Amino acid sequence: MSIAKGDKLPEGKLLKLGANGPEEVAAADLAQGLVAIFAVPGAYTPTCTNAHMPSFVKNAGNFRDKGVSRLVCITVNDPFVAGKWAADTGAADAGIEVLADADGSFTKALGLNIQGGGWINGRSKRYAMLVNDGTIEELQVEEAPSACSVSSGESLLDLV
Repeated sequence: MSIAKGDKLPEGKLLKLGANGPEEVAAADLAQGLVAIFAVPGAYTPTCTNAHMPSFVKNAGNFRDKGVSRLVCITVNDPFVAGKWAADTGAADAGIEVLADADGSFTKALGLNIQGGGWINGRSKRYAMLVNDGTIEELQVEEAPSACSVSSGESLLDLV
């Protein structure tokens, strides 16, 4: 069963690349204030790199102007890949936190995981959500992994 509008974020652990290597980030940390969370099926994949992430990078300031305190991208990749991708796409410079769900457990807890393509831990459906103090206020999930319309930065920004 997939998470829905009005639900609370599940518990879980994600990883970020810190100065000394991977560092844990509790999902509960994402439940403080107004947070925009979006997920990509995979770092360095064409739609994720050329459309989804750029739509949030160019709108990062607009989200903050509307009161969003954090912008977070979740990817089912290891933290080293996620960290490098954040730097390469400009996400890090835009203040977007790219967090790795290395084993896919958080994505599975959301019910937004997909299998296929030989992926060991699966991947995430492409989505974007607004979370306010842990409660999902808006949730936009793409029908296909290659689509980036309802989950784009512009689409989510219109819902803030």
